[in-house]
Amino acid sequence: MYLKSLTLRGFKSFASATTLQFEPGITCVVGPNGSGKSNVVDAIAWVMGEQGAKSLRGGKMEDVIFAGTSGRAPLGRAEVALTIDNTDGALPIDYTEVTITRTMFRNGGSEYSINGDTCRLLDVQELLSDSGIGREMHVIVGQGQLDAILQASPEGRRGFIEEAAGVLKHRKRKEKALRKLDAMSANLVRLTDLTAELRRQLKPLGRQAELARRAQVIQANARDAKLRLLADDVVTLSSSLAKEEADEVNLKARRDEVQGAIEAAREREAVLEDAIAVDAPLAARSQETYVALRSIRERFAGLRSVAAEKERHGSTEVVGDSGPDPDELERQAADLSAQGEALQVEIAAAAEVMSAANRRRLAAERAVSEEEARLSSARRARAARRDAIAKLRGELAAAKSRADTRSAEIDRLSQTLKEAHERHAEAVAEHRGHADEVDAGGFDSSDLAAAEAEATRILEATEARLETCRADESALAAREAALGARVEALRLGLDRKDASATLLAAEDLAGVLGATATLVHVTHGYEAALAAALGPLADGVAVADADCATAALGSLGNDEGRASLLVGGAPAPAGGDPWPDLPPGAVYAIDVVTADDRVRGSLVTILERVAIVEDLDSARRLVNDAEVTAVTRHGEVVSRTHAAGGRVESLIEVQGAIDEAAAELLVLADRREHARLGLLDATAERDDARRAKEQALAELREVDAAAAAARARLNGLESAVDAANAEVRRIEHSLAAATSAGETDREGIAELEHRLAAAVAEPEAADPGEGDLPTHKRAVEEARTQEVEGRLRLRTLEERQQAGARRIRELRAAAERQRSARARLAAQRARLERSAAVAADVLRALDVVEPEIESALARAGAARSTLEEQRTARDAELRRLRADVRTWGEEASKLNDSVHRDEMAKAQQRLRIEAAQEKALVEFGVDPTALVAEYGPDQLIEPSAIPAADADEVDAAAQVDPIPFVRSEQEARARKADRELAALGRVNPLALEEFSALQERQAFLTEQLEDLKRGRDDLLGIISDVDERVREVFAEAYADVAEQFEAVFARLFPGGEGRLVLTDPSDMLATGIEVEARPPGKKIKRLSLLSGGERSLTAVAFLVALFKARPSPFYLLDEVEAALDDVNLGRLLDLLEELRETSQLLMITHQKRSMEIADALYGVTMRDGVTSVISQRLREAV
Repeated sequence: MYLKSLTLRGFKSFASATTLQFEPGITCVVGPNGSGKSNVVDAIAWVMGEQGAKSLRGGKMEDVIFAGTSGRAPLGRAEVALTIDNTDGALPIDYTEVTITRTMFRNGGSEYSINGDTCRLLDVQELLSDSGIGREMHVIVGQGQLDAILQASPEGRRGFIEEAAGVLKHRKRKEKALRKLDAMSANLVRLTDLTAELRRQLKPLGRQAELARRAQVIQANARDAKLRLLADDVVTLSSSLAKEEADEVNLKARRDEVQGAIEAAREREAVLEDAIAVDAPLAARSQETYVALRSIRERFAGLRSVAAEKERHGSTEVVGDSGPDPDELERQAADLSAQGEALQVEIAAAAEVMSAANRRRLAAERAVSEEEARLSSARRARAARRDAIAKLRGELAAAKSRADTRSAEIDRLSQTLKEAHERHAEAVAEHRGHADEVDAGGFDSSDLAAAEAEATRILEATEARLETCRADESALAAREAALGARVEALRLGLDRKDASATLLAAEDLAGVLGATATLVHVTHGYEAALAAALGPLADGVAVADADCATAALGSLGNDEGRASLLVGGAPAPAGGDPWPDLPPGAVYAIDVVTADDRVRGSLVTILERVAIVEDLDSARRLVNDAEVTAVTRHGEVVSRTHAAGGRVESLIEVQGAIDEAAAELLVLADRREHARLGLLDATAERDDARRAKEQALAELREVDAAAAAARARLNGLESAVDAANAEVRRIEHSLAAATSAGETDREGIAELEHRLAAAVAEPEAADPGEGDLPTHKRAVEEARTQEVEGRLRLRTLEERQQAGARRIRELRAAAERQRSARARLAAQRARLERSAAVAADVLRALDVVEPEIESALARAGAARSTLEEQRTARDAELRRLRADVRTWGEEASKLNDSVHRDEMAKAQQRLRIEAAQEKALVEFGVDPTALVAEYGPDQLIEPSAIPAADADEVDAAAQVDPIPFVRSEQEARARKADRELAALGRVNPLALEEFSALQERQAFLTEQLEDLKRGRDDLLGIISDVDERVREVFAEAYADVAEQFEAVFARLFPGGEGRLVLTDPSDMLATGIEVEARPPGKKIKRLSLLSGGERSLTAVAFLVALFKARPSPFYLLDEVEAALDDVNLGRLLDLLEELRETSQLLMITHQKRSMEIADALYGVTMRDGVTSVISQRLREAV
């Protein structure tokens, strides 16, 4: 596997599409600084998934897009495509060639693709991770990364080895499993609490279900008895109804007689009303005709005045504005047009004159240019001779100056050589003296090392306390979550499917205050007692007043069950007889209740003289001694008239449990806050201890640095001695070279003197002067003047022609406007004449019509008076008939009232029958026909209709034969069933259904809980397997890298020693890696005491060891050898030659020796801010 090609489009300085073809071996990219070489490395890192803008030497990721130059616009996106040869199948993909493409848009969008198929960043990282290329990108060694490797923490160096060994994918798998485990733990705690709460609820609900089964048997007995009573009611009411129907006939006969008289009178009344109705439109039309004729008369009078006015205006002469004659304007335009044609002739003549002047000017300018060229050639020849002589004289003077300087240099070097011998002697003496001081000086750091160890111990103790605080805070958080789950489960218990729930859910029902349990708060421990004292109201609904209560009950359907309502708005009872004093341990129920003000008065009334005691004995004694009702804390009720017991969980108890859990949640929140503050204190102590350790370490390092400085000073003095020796040798060599150069200078001076004499002896050409150049220039000026004058005359004539054309257009437009104005004036005069003629015709017509209108107006007035007299007579007769109808109507009303009362009585009977039938149908589901047929009083009662509970009271003989219906017996049977139901107490009709549903939910949650536990065990197994795999892979990789590091370090530092050390060998999952390096001739091992070159070479040794221990298909090295001298560079290149056999190397370099070992070279240049490349394959070239 190797990199095959890289294509860049719009990436950084690569504005145009640029493709680099790579081959196995070493490829070097060279070029001047700033030309864009490192952008190639950035492009490869970027396309492989690099997400850090700083790693790409930018401020934000959009900086990778070509930003434009002064001559080139910025681009909207950057795209890099990297093609990898996968012939060996190193990448887990079924392609022999894989192309990874990344595109970045200016708006921040980014896309990845593999072989043209869109993919995610994670897909690219997972594809490359199996070949040893991960997120840390250890295969890419950029500028400045060498020192970053050494400054990295031990855990950071471990990351490089893990990435090379392919451990990161296992780390990801473990992190994913841990995240799932954290989420699963919270679900497990919540599910455990829910199942526990459901188990607690199942016990009381099971008892309620058994009670519901018993109630079903008793309800069947009550149903049979009540149905027979209803059937008897229907038969009795039907007989009574038949008797009442016979009394209704006589009343209806008299009512019909009176009704006939009323009908006759109303028929005559109708005739009169019809006559009035017929005459009324005639009278109305007569009135309308009279009014209309008067209106017409008035309108004709107005029309006469208008016509007279129009006739007067028609005789007035229309006067219009006078203007110029359009024919005169047309004549002026024709004159101007003729003048324009004459101007056109003058313009053509002026243009010909200007063209001739232009030709003369061009000919004169050519003559000037030719004469200037001839004179310039002659002058250049004279100047060339003078320049040659001056150059020879300058060279001769420079040569003599160099000879003098050389002589002075020889004198200076002789003096400098003498001084260098003196400095060498001084350096040797100073080195001997400082070496003695170093041997005598004490640099013992054992005390500081002990202080640093003690600070480390304190830091470890504070970290242990910090972990304890974290564990306490986590435990409190878990308990808080568990309590939250309990509150949620308890709130589920508040949700009931009964009539109360229906009322609470009704949105259109006014006055509903809420559930009683939520409006009443009870002192802890008294919930069961108060629930028993309130009875059904404990699980009921509170309403604002009695009107709201009746509305709420009326909204309930017959199949929605019963609802108990606590009616609010009642005042507290007025002071009456004082309540008796209670013995110790007893308390009045109202004293342990805190209620909403709207229901407080009702509760005081309900709980009047109700006391809460500890047990039944205390209740019995209290009831015997005082006139109160006693309720035990367990819910038994005892009074002088009744008693009740049994255990049924109430909503008040559930609400109390919710309040208790909520209060505990508040306490836990406070404790958790204290734990958080403790955690902050422990963190502060840990930070103080860490600072103390860092200070001790700094002091230790300071002493070590002083020792290193002393040793460095000694090494510096050694270097000074060597430098003094080198200086002596260099000056001696320079002195010899200067002496030899002096002889060469003297020979050069003789040769220059000979060449100067020959140049001076050569004859000089005559001066050409000005020649004919002034004459030609005057001809140019005269031609140019004539051309300018001709152009000015031509422009003047053209402007006059354009002004004349504009004037012609204006005159013709004015003529057209005058013709339009005169046409409009003539049309107006014709309209006025026509209007006057029409007005005269109207006046003549009015003289004929007005007398006719006056005659019609008189006839309409007479008809109106006749119709008014007829209407008055008919109104009098109609009033008399209506008085008779009222008298007969009163009698008929009385008869109707009697009939109505009888009908109401019958209707009530029918309603009672229908109510009984409807009750049978609604409450018991029995059809009215079947009710009488099966349960009527004539039907015998079969023994099977008597349930087992009643069969014990019927003797054996009675069970054999059917029992006749006896109403009193059936009433007693129904009352007995009701008593038995009352004795059972409050029965939850949905208990059976709720118990079954709760059982199913509990079974489902239990199964889910087991699934979660199995999933948790599977995740723990996965984590254990991953940890074991990481240990094995990392241990093997570390051993190989450590072995290679020692070998590589020994090659880069002959005689030196380097090794890798685990910070915690007992924990292979978290241990870091320290680097120890001792160059030859030195005893130090700390990296901080190494020189810059030694640090760089140590980092190179670590990387090369990593490369050799876990080879990657390719490596990118960006000027890693820039700081190395020739010797160390040669050693590094030998190692790179070895890596060439197993991996592909791409190097950014300036070193010629690095270029010499390359298989291919890419040259990078930049022009106008855009990078371009050229390539050369060296192996083939050789």
